[in-house]
Amino acid sequence: MDTQTAVIDARQSRQALLAGSVGNFIEWYEFGVYGFLATVIAANFFTLQGESEITSLILTYAAFALAFFCRPIGAVIFGRIGDRIGRRPTLIAVLLLMTVATALIGIMPTYASIGVAAPLLLTLLRMFQGLFAGGEFGGAVSLMTEFAPKGKRGLFGAWQSLTVAFGLLAGAGLVALLAALLTTEQLHDWGWRIPFLLALPMGAVALWLRLKLQETPTFTKAQQTRHTATQAPAVKVSGVVKTIVIGIGRMMGWSAAGYTFLVVMPSYLQTSLHATFQQALVATVLANIGFALTILPAGILSDKLGRKTVMLTAVVAVILFTFPLLHLLQDPQSSLLAKGIAVMIAGAVVGLLAGPGPAMLAEMFPTQVRYTGLGLAYSLSNAVFSGSAGLIITGLIKQTGNLDIPAYYVVATSVVSLFALMTLRRDDHLRSLNER
Repeated sequence: MDTQTAVIDARQSRQALLAGSVGNFIEWYEFGVYGFLATVIAANFFTLQGESEITSLILTYAAFALAFFCRPIGAVIFGRIGDRIGRRPTLIAVLLLMTVATALIGIMPTYASIGVAAPLLLTLLRMFQGLFAGGEFGGAVSLMTEFAPKGKRGLFGAWQSLTVAFGLLAGAGLVALLAALLTTEQLHDWGWRIPFLLALPMGAVALWLRLKLQETPTFTKAQQTRHTATQAPAVKVSGVVKTIVIGIGRMMGWSAAGYTFLVVMPSYLQTSLHATFQQALVATVLANIGFALTILPAGILSDKLGRKTVMLTAVVAVILFTFPLLHLLQDPQSSLLAKGIAVMIAGAVVGLLAGPGPAMLAEMFPTQVRYTGLGLAYSLSNAVFSGSAGLIITGLIKQTGNLDIPAYYVVATSVVSLFALMTLRRDDHLRSLNER
């Protein structure tokens, strides 16, 4: 009996890992594609007569930022649903909605076809995407960590971050392939639509996987306690809000460095350092490879040493290496090999934060509010420090002409995270999620 139960539990854990990961992959694939195609989208939707190329790029990033600011709303709406009726049905719903919104972008008419309605409709779809994506992270991380075997919560949570890397790599790889196979005119005319339309078959696979899921044992136990206990322990709103604020502080550096190095980099290299489109994409692919390589080892290490030790080490590395790495990229005398290594290192240090990060957030909240709490902390941090990264960096460079703006941005946010991470308990990785 015990052996059979153990086998079923192991199988359910693997199913949860795959089903939680695949939706997250699609989300970040699409957000990455939008970032990597920013210059193409700017030309098709946001080019205003008499304005410079960087102005249209700023407008493109403004739509990007708006989508991120809708994520916290989605985190609250879908988080409350997920904490009340379950992780499984909520994750199925957000996946369907996100897939439809992404595919619709692929058939959107451009500014040349319908004028000012094009950027407005695109921005509206981006906002819907952000709303639905806001319900994805909290549910996926809750699902994966609540199904994780004892002592492997960091590893299971790290898979969520790894699918971010896979999604960004898939997006960058596909855009690079299209740029190589198509002429510039073809890419701008119809080629850019392909990555968004591919969300349909990917969404169908993800839906099939999620329909096979069962509800998490942690949530089921919490529901039984809620229905049978004469006086279930109440969760104070003030305590949850305080925890969310702390979570945002712990995530600031991760959010800012992640989007600066992994998504904003292509446009920065093109508009500020005058790299070609292909060179910028290759640099981004290398950064995401470095990111992917360190995520799982960091998650595993955090299960052994604790989240605090690994994440503090990582944020110190970000603070120390950001300026030297950026200056290496700016130096015209630097070899392509040196620049390639630099962007891989930049991605790798972000991976050290992203590996333990999901488990760290899951461990901050009790089961009754975990979907909402960790989703809101994550989405607010990303809204302000990831979604606005392109807008802030590009706008400040335009105003000041200072090419070190990305480094100042990353280091400033990482310093705040350094102090917030110091408040972590060293034994959080050892305690059951039911104890929260």
